[in-house]
Order: sequence, then structure tokens, then C-alpha cells
Amino acid sequence: MGWHYAALEDRLARLGHLEGALAILNWDTAVCMPEAASAARGEQIATLKRLAHELLTADETGELLAGAEAESDLDPWQRANVREAQRRFRRARALEPALVEALARATNACEMTWREARRRSDFAMLRASLEEVVRLVREAARVTGAALGLEPYDALLDEHQPDLRDALVAPLLDRLAAALPPILEVAIEANRPFLTPRGPFPVDRQKKLAERLLSRLGFDFRMGRLDASAHPFCGGIPVDIRITSRWREDEVGAALMAVLHETGHALYEAGLPRRWLGQPVGEARGIVVHESQSLLLEMQICRSPAFLRFLAGELEAAFGPDPAWTSANLEALWHRVERGFIRVDADEVSYPLHVILRWRLEKAMLAGELAVADLPGAWAEGMRALLGVSPPDDARGCLQDIHWPVGAFGYFPCYTLGALLAAQLAAAARAQLPGLEQDIARGDIAPLLAWLRAQVHGRGSLPRFEELVREATGGPLAVEPFLEHLRARYLERAAAAA
Repeated sequence: MGWHYAALEDRLARLGHLEGALAILNWDTAVCMPEAASAARGEQIATLKRLAHELLTADETGELLAGAEAESDLDPWQRANVREAQRRFRRARALEPALVEALARATNACEMTWREARRRSDFAMLRASLEEVVRLVREAARVTGAALGLEPYDALLDEHQPDLRDALVAPLLDRLAAALPPILEVAIEANRPFLTPRGPFPVDRQKKLAERLLSRLGFDFRMGRLDASAHPFCGGIPVDIRITSRWREDEVGAALMAVLHETGHALYEAGLPRRWLGQPVGEARGIVVHESQSLLLEMQICRSPAFLRFLAGELEAAFGPDPAWTSANLEALWHRVERGFIRVDADEVSYPLHVILRWRLEKAMLAGELAVADLPGAWAEGMRALLGVSPPDDARGCLQDIHWPVGAFGYFPCYTLGALLAAQLAAAARAQLPGLEQDIARGDIAPLLAWLRAQVHGRGSLPRFEELVREATGGPLAVEPFLEHLRARYLERAAAAA
């Protein structure tokens, strides 16, 4: 290993420290920051982002990258680390520091406004700040795309999932838009009556149950914690993982499933190669892969009949006897399919339709084909076309998500592509682990977790996205395994009931 690579790795480690500090500050902002501290926090975040940007884009970084690329004695991990660092350098170098800082300030201000606008269900309150975010994101996408030889929207997709292009996204989502409505119709008709669990469900008991399940599934609380926030998320760094959920005393399922979803993210982070902590090659292989891990755990495993048999006993132990705590009733309750307004509460059949709506709208806004002022009306029209419902107010319409206020355009498709990959991974795991269903029924996912560590987690960003998908599942990303999963879970149930 030559000195160029050694110096580059040291520089990237310092960059990783800055980004790790930002991750913890962002968690603190969402979980426990005093309201009056928001302006100061915005300045702190903007400054740290600018320092990180300047460190990454400095001429010295480019010189070290060029020198490291010329060194012939690097191993495959080191080569991939240079490749990933070069990708980040070229992307970041396309943006002027002033634009990076302006985006940080605008998105921080917009997020704070969004929180109040959503509470009041008042889109007009958010309009001006969201227009500024859209303007800056459009400019950043244009500049970055020009530097990378990409269309602006592809530049945004590539930021969240390297090498992802709308030419791949569009056929997959268009296929789902055509295939899902008939499945949705039959699945709704096949809904079974269920007993509603009797509350209240004290938050402290919910959290203790969630912590017990987290530990059972392999989460190490010596390197993480569970808290409350307005929007469930998983943040932090691989050795300091922060999970949050949103608790309600009158209902237990939503918070519990949110925790299980975020646990999939957390297990991925915890399984990343520790030798490469803080280096680009040691990071997760993009948001699509990250979402596949959360959806694999929540939808493929923890909502399966096998796991619900285990979970029924855990719920009774936590909250006392209730006729609702049977696996058959939990299936009827948590496999219920309906046309709803809220993405995060949507079932796995209708969820992709929520994503397709957002994908269409954000592309239109960035292309200048949809004015931000017209977003509520376009949202309502799209909901009627895709899901047959119209939101009664802004809070249950275009104000429900944090993504656009924080500038995360190009992110929404990753959720549904993650669902596709989750179905492919689940099918591959079941084929290679013949005792998996029996393990799941005991609440034991250790064999599955070991398989995921080998196929996905421990590989970090060593393989490219398409290479990872093919090697782990045996084929390219596709719609059919996901549709087969939905047919097996919902349409076969409907056929059996008939």
C-alpha cells in the first residue's frame, strides 16, 4: 500500500467523523432538542456540512485519489474504497460550497416550518419555504447531472442509490401501477373480521416489549438505543445506532411494526464491515438495499404467519390476556388491506401506489411541470387515480412526509425498489435455509441474520448495486418475486375463503 492510499484513508476517516457527528445531531434534533434551539442547531449543522464538503472536495483529496488509483498493490477492498471515494468526490466537487450551505439552511428552516404546518394542516404555511428547497434542489441536480453526465433526476436517484437510473425505475413502477390495482381489489374483498386488541397500552410497556424483541432479533443495546420521534427512523453510526418510533396508548400495532421495520435498518448498519468503519467502502450499498433490509424483516418475516405465532405470546405476556392475541387474529388484523391516505400506515399491497404518486409528482416539480403551489390539488388527483381516495386535508395529503422539506428528492422510489429486493432476498433465503420457517416460528432469526451478514451486510459497498443483487438473489432486480409474494399472502387466502 503506497502513501497516497494511506493518506487518503486517513482523510476519509476524518470526513467520516464529521458525518458521524452530523448523524447524531440530526437524531438529537428529531428526538430531544429544545424548540428554541432550532436556529442555533441549523447553524451548527450548516457549518459541519460545509466543513465536510470542503474536506471532501479539496484539491488535496483529488490529488490523493489520483495517486491512489495509480498504486498497483491495493487489495479489492482498497480498490473499491478508492472507487467509492472517487464517486463521492466527483459528485461533491460539482457543487459550490455556497450552494451546499444554502441547501442546508433552507432544508433546516423548511423542516421546522413543515412540523408546524403539518400540525395545523396548512400547506400555505409551507409553500414559500418548500419553493426555495425545490429551487435549490433543482439547481443542485442540474449542476451535478452536468458534471456526471446524467439527467438531473438521475443525478438525484444516484445520490441515494448509486447507479440507479429512472430508465430502470420507470418500467418497474409502471409495471406495478398496472399489476397492483387488481390485487388490491381482491385483497380488500378477502379481508377477514378481526378482534381489536383492548387498550390502553401504556407506552412504557410498549417500549419494553419493543426492546425485548429488538434484543431477540439480534440488536445490541450496548451500541444503540430506542427513543420516540414524530417520524420513526434509524440513524447514528454502526457503533452508535439510534432507533425511534411513534407511540400511541390506544393502539399497539403501528409503533411495534415501526420498530421492527427500523430494526432491519439497524441490523444492516450493525453488520457492516467493522474494519472499514468511516470509510466509503464500509457504508451501506445505497438506500434501495437499506430499505430491502427493513422490509425483509418487517414484511417478509415479522408479518409472516410463522412469526405471528411467536409474537402472539409476547403480546399476551406484555399486556395480559386478550382474545385478540391469537396468531389467526393478528393475521386478520395485520394483513388487512385498504385504501388509505397515509403512506407510513399503508399495507404492503397499496404502499407502492403511494410511492408511485410521489415519484410522479416530484419529477414534475423538478421539471417545472408542476408548480409547488399546485401540489395539494395534484396530490388529491393522483390519490383518486391510483388509490380511489381523496385526502380530506393537507395533513393527510401532501404534508404527511418529511422528505421534500429536507430536500430528499429521488428517495421515494427506493422504498418500493427495496420491497422488490426484499422479496427476492426472502425467496433466496428460504431456498437456501430449509429450516427457516421453523426458526421464525420460535422467534429465532439467527440463521437468517447470518445469511444476510454474508450476502449483504458484511459486503458493505464492495460490490456495485447490480452485482450485489445478482449474487445474493440469482438475478436482476425484478417485479415478479414481489407480486408472487403478494399473490401467495393475499390472493391464495381469498381463493381459500371462496
